[in-house]
Amino acid sequence: MLYRTVPKTGEKLSILGFGAMRLPTRMGKIDEERATKQIRGAIDQGVNYIDTALPYHGGDSERFLGRALQEGYREKVKLATKLPPQSVHTREDMDRILDIQLKKLKTDNIDYYLLHGLGAESWKKLCDLGVLEFLEKAKSSGKIRNAGLSFHGDRKTFREIIDRYDWTFCQIQYNFLDENNQAGTEGLQYAGSKNIAVMVMEPLRGGMLSTHLPAEVKQVYAKAPVQRSAAEWALRWVWNHPEVTVVLSGMNDEGHIDENIKTCQTALPHTMSDAELATVTEVAGLYKRLMKVGCTGCAYCMPCPSGVNIPMCFSIYNDYHIGASHLIARGMYGGMLMGGVMAGRSDASLCKGCGKCAKACPQHIAIPQELKKVNSTMGGLRTKILMPIVRMMFSSEVKE
Repeated sequence: MLYRTVPKTGEKLSILGFGAMRLPTRMGKIDEERATKQIRGAIDQGVNYIDTALPYHGGDSERFLGRALQEGYREKVKLATKLPPQSVHTREDMDRILDIQLKKLKTDNIDYYLLHGLGAESWKKLCDLGVLEFLEKAKSSGKIRNAGLSFHGDRKTFREIIDRYDWTFCQIQYNFLDENNQAGTEGLQYAGSKNIAVMVMEPLRGGMLSTHLPAEVKQVYAKAPVQRSAAEWALRWVWNHPEVTVVLSGMNDEGHIDENIKTCQTALPHTMSDAELATVTEVAGLYKRLMKVGCTGCAYCMPCPSGVNIPMCFSIYNDYHIGASHLIARGMYGGMLMGGVMAGRSDASLCKGCGKCAKACPQHIAIPQELKKVNSTMGGLRTKILMPIVRMMFSSEVKE
């Protein structure tokens, strides 16, 4: 196992982290026996960073990890979990939620504590409620060791948040299709310049970059100078960036776990050749040509006067058409944009057609017209009937 150093603390973390959002299930519940074997097996092979969050598996992920990390395994890992902004309404809620999480995880402290899924609105809400004072108090009391954030907004907001506080680490979505989306490469490098450790989520874009590959993509990989699985190509590309500290994988299959652990044993920064990087660039170009909307996620169209999260609408819509599971894409759309998980709605149905966004778009996308197509495909009955399931899986209700 390779390890990278957290710049501000000197702590060594395994470059592969175990994400506990997609644990194996049975009859709709976490398959505890199998998931425990998977997590403990990964730890035995050197993985020392485990990431969860209050809403994962309907609130059961933290509780499960509290049990799975008994018998000495808690002492072998650095544990990360998150404060969900949608569950916070007062300053007191922050302390209450943290105490519940400590109890569920059966631990006295959280090694890496994140503000969950920040964007401009959730960041402002938490700041207005005193979240920075909360983080200082939690650190001084020893309940958390390192403060960080996970992010799903635009690059301008990311810089503002990074500059506001002395963060130890951050967590961003990053893969070879998201170089210009959300925080992107610019955000990765900015955090690195501030000596902030970067944990990467969605390196495979929810599995889209490793399964159900378009025929054109298979052909490019087949003629590559090195033969690898699609998952290995995508993971190595992320690890090739020296600013990346940990790559999180939501592993729930024993074969995938073994493959990922084998891959990360040699995934040093700056070790991909020019020919290998050209292969990934060609694959990324194919995916982008298959996209329905040529949105780069720059967010010049934001904020939308009607409250539409335009970049995320296009991102999920594109994923739906270029290989992502339609069920997962609909679940993401309903959960993130239609109020299934995140508070409030920001889906394409809110568009009033004012045209302000189109005038600001550097790509000259006819945004109101494209949003109508998004709503027609993603916002119908088939998505709405998934909402109760999405709410159950990612419930923000805080229960002990």
